Amino acid sequence: MITYQIGLPEPHTHSFHVTLTIPAPHAEQRVSLPVWIPGSYLVREFARHLSGLQATHRGKPVAVQQIDKATWLVRCKPGAALTLSYRVYAFDTSVRAAFLDAQRGFFNGTSLCLRAEGFEQRLHRLELPTLPEGWQVATSLPALSVDAAGRGAYGAADYDELVDHPVELGTFWRGTFEVRGAEHELVVAGALPDFDGERLLADTQRICEAQIAFWHGAADVPPFAHYVFLLNAVDDSHGGLEHRASTALIAPRRDLPQRGKPESVTLSDGYVSLLGLISHEYFHTWNVKRLRPAEFARYDYTRENYTELLWFFEGFTSYYDDLLLRRAGLIDDERYLRLLAKTVSGVLATPGRQVQSVAQASFDAWVKYYRTDENTPNATISYYTKGALVALALDLSLRSEAGAAKRGGRAATLDTVMRHLWAASAGGPISEADIAAALQHVGRRSFAAALAAWVHGTGELPLQPLLAAAGVAWQPQSATLAQRLGLRVSESALTGVKVSHVLAGGAAQQAGLSAGDELLALDGWRLRRLDDALRLLAPGQAATLLAARDQRVLSLALTLPSTDAGNPLAAVSLALQDKPAQPALALRKAWLGT
Repeated sequence: MITYQIGLPEPHTHSFHVTLTIPAPHAEQRVSLPVWIPGSYLVREFARHLSGLQATHRGKPVAVQQIDKATWLVRCKPGAALTLSYRVYAFDTSVRAAFLDAQRGFFNGTSLCLRAEGFEQRLHRLELPTLPEGWQVATSLPALSVDAAGRGAYGAADYDELVDHPVELGTFWRGTFEVRGAEHELVVAGALPDFDGERLLADTQRICEAQIAFWHGAADVPPFAHYVFLLNAVDDSHGGLEHRASTALIAPRRDLPQRGKPESVTLSDGYVSLLGLISHEYFHTWNVKRLRPAEFARYDYTRENYTELLWFFEGFTSYYDDLLLRRAGLIDDERYLRLLAKTVSGVLATPGRQVQSVAQASFDAWVKYYRTDENTPNATISYYTKGALVALALDLSLRSEAGAAKRGGRAATLDTVMRHLWAASAGGPISEADIAAALQHVGRRSFAAALAAWVHGTGELPLQPLLAAAGVAWQPQSATLAQRLGLRVSESALTGVKVSHVLAGGAAQQAGLSAGDELLALDGWRLRRLDDALRLLAPGQAATLLAARDQRVLSLALTLPSTDAGNPLAAVSLALQDKPAQPALALRKAWLGT
């Protein structure tokens, strides 16, 4: 058994002390630390935080030879264990790495646990023998022998399982509920004293009940016996990372529900965002952790793992996260359509949707998605947001073609497609061909042309007519001045109006503006806010814009477009049609779960 002992003798130094024991090492034993963590598609070089690596074999120190940035070699003799000790600096508050201070600890195994190459399929053991006074452990890693606080030993069938269960350490709020025989645990660290844990626990349970029913119908049980939500409440951050039986979440404290403020009538946007995050990561338990790209059947922790399918695994999850909030009764139709309109507007406001397909965006995630710059909106599209709209288009296409009828006993919906993929693959790896086959099986026709255009092409999705067929009105909104000019800016009392992005094909680009420019004055008038220009510019009128760039003041000719009608960067709103035809009303009710 490969054993890791995790020590934290001085939490305020932000360093975990790790001891790895390999009982019967190879003659030339290699150990390596992953360069990425599954679910977050960027090479993060976790080994940069590892230091002080030493080895002991047959009771004596032995040399450790570094082979590359994250791999080491130790030469051993048969018949004796190899022990490695090292430190890992942990000061990353995100969900992707490790953190430790005097108040809290957290780690993913990919940040702390060297991989004993050649022994990845052996049993692995993780030990937490001591904790600071009052601290507890929360993790979905199966316990072997632990006390009430969680001190003790945990086990995993192999290395993949070991690193797929993050660990939370410290003092925190925790609550539990059960769905279909599976225990669910909610752990919240960093919350303010007025945090309403029971409210969040109850709402999380409704999400879990809706999703288990989505995947398994009325009878089947989920593919886990114990699931843990690990939520870290902070001042200002938002995100999550899925795991096979848990998720690590981070959200602003202000978004958590407060005791005495039940929000029974109107939910705050922040709290809805938190519920959507919980829904998103929980849905990943099926869609990416079990159903997963064929390329991810076995992870290669040493390099990028490429796939063109993140539009399905992240995008379709993004489609269902808010939709299942609606079906669980946590939000109403109007709130759901506002959330959906925000996604539609975000995609429409991105010129890169006409440059990069979502399949390309999936493949390029390793070098583009997490490394945004001033040209990102012009060159890329998010596989999360456009992928969600591809799911919407496919779902509404299936539903509108099927009408109220059943086909072969199956409802023609994207829900049915997802369940068919789950059953056909036995909850395992799938390819795009499998997705196409499932669509054809459920829809009784080929969707090859739609996938070619919507997934591998860069044209617009036919959302407006599809939504109309579902009794949803598409209402274009007047373009803001920034949208009319093709600009994204930041404004503050200190820096004034500063350009963050110049969008391709817009008036700002034609005038010669660049990201980083500070907008000083228009026709002799000082600009404090971009909207001040509305009082100075007439449509079609050329004006003199003074901008500062690299300590130089530039004079540029700027013309406001004469109309915002049909502006491709303008937002839309979505609303329930007042009196839809009966087929549209029936479709809408079935889709939204009204």
